[in-house]
Amino acid sequence: MPLIKSISGFRGTIGGKPNENLTPIDLVKFASAYGTWLLSKAPGKKKVVVGRDGRISGEMVEALVEQSLLALGIDVIHLGLSTTPTVEMAVVFEKADGGIILTASHNPKQWNALKLLNAKGEFVSGEEGKTILTLAANEDFNYATIDAIGKIIPNSNSLEKHIDAILQNSLIDIALIKQANFSVVVDAINSSGAFAVPALLKAIGVDKITVLNEVMNGEFAHNPEPLKEHLTELCTTVLKNKAHLGIAVDPDVDRLCFVSEDGNLFGEEYTLVAVADFILQNKKGSTVSNLSSTRALRDITEKHGCSYFASAVGEVNVVNKMKQENAVIGGEGNGGIIVPDLHYGRDALIGIALFLTHLAKAKLSASALRASYPAYFMSKMKIDLEAGTSLAKIFTALEEKFKSFAINKEDGLKIDFEKEWVHLRASNTEPIIRVYTESTSQASADKLAQEIISIIETIK
Repeated sequence: MPLIKSISGFRGTIGGKPNENLTPIDLVKFASAYGTWLLSKAPGKKKVVVGRDGRISGEMVEALVEQSLLALGIDVIHLGLSTTPTVEMAVVFEKADGGIILTASHNPKQWNALKLLNAKGEFVSGEEGKTILTLAANEDFNYATIDAIGKIIPNSNSLEKHIDAILQNSLIDIALIKQANFSVVVDAINSSGAFAVPALLKAIGVDKITVLNEVMNGEFAHNPEPLKEHLTELCTTVLKNKAHLGIAVDPDVDRLCFVSEDGNLFGEEYTLVAVADFILQNKKGSTVSNLSSTRALRDITEKHGCSYFASAVGEVNVVNKMKQENAVIGGEGNGGIIVPDLHYGRDALIGIALFLTHLAKAKLSASALRASYPAYFMSKMKIDLEAGTSLAKIFTALEEKFKSFAINKEDGLKIDFEKEWVHLRASNTEPIIRVYTESTSQASADKLAQEIISIIETIK
């Protein structure tokens, strides 16, 4: 099983041999590298926020990471069981120097990871990540003497502060949500969503809440990625309960997916579209999503007379583009909502609050709201690469063949046709090209992907 070291953090499967899996030795090394990087930035005492999702390995990983930081002389603000957006916001609330989120996001239960934050509660930059990787590889650490070791600072109100900040958003109308009297089913996937999502719902006036998979033991009841094929229980329960809405989050509560009252998925890609539509109705400004996200966001943005921008794939890249273009909303098609008025990080909790206000104000069912948006369908395929295959040759040939269409080379190669697009990216972890297409029907999206793959086969 793999150990993946990247500029945004470290992830792998628990157990096995050091430097091949995420073992105690690797955890100590990576936490020490991050702490050493923080200490090198400026003199003085440092403090770091640490929080985790509900994974089986969470407490073990948490203890190793926190004790490594203490050994460097860094104080640890201990959140315990938390959410990714809560940890991000706690860094700012507590005026900390950084933060570490212990979560492998949507990966299965055997995985865990360290996601690294800067003093703004945002993911470290590419250059900062490279520095931390080098420190880890060289084991270039200098631990504190006995009189200088750090201390644990317990924190039990970080989620409350997070929700209070959400409630301050001027677009969220609690009275309107209460009046709508929503009935909601939540799939908490046996992790942090089991306490965080109901707390948010109650705070905004939703009392009829059914929680599925609410035991926070990390024994995920299904694959934790919130995709259609994994959410059959949620869809069935929404229909059975005659609920207005189903809500699915991933284990660390930064991705968000809705199920309409008819038991059909609202569409992970359309989470961002709907929230952006609501924000743009009330506040004009640009929007951002990554190059592999639905064209519907561009359509909705232009309908409101605003400008849409695409970024390279990855939350750090989306955030950078949002700052560059002063976007009022952004995110990723995987259900990641970034509302800069709150913080520059994917946050399912504010996404829920804004979506329910939108639904209440529109006085529509979730399925009717979904039907009001442009209908696009996506296909996701891949091509195995043989040793020695030249990506540059493939991309150059495609660029020449389709030179009459709009082409974006910021992240791989994206070609925008009149009513559809294709995005090609090399995987960072496998010898493959990812082939994403979108069109006005599933058959058309699949056909476009197969046509592009056929062309690539002739170039290779």
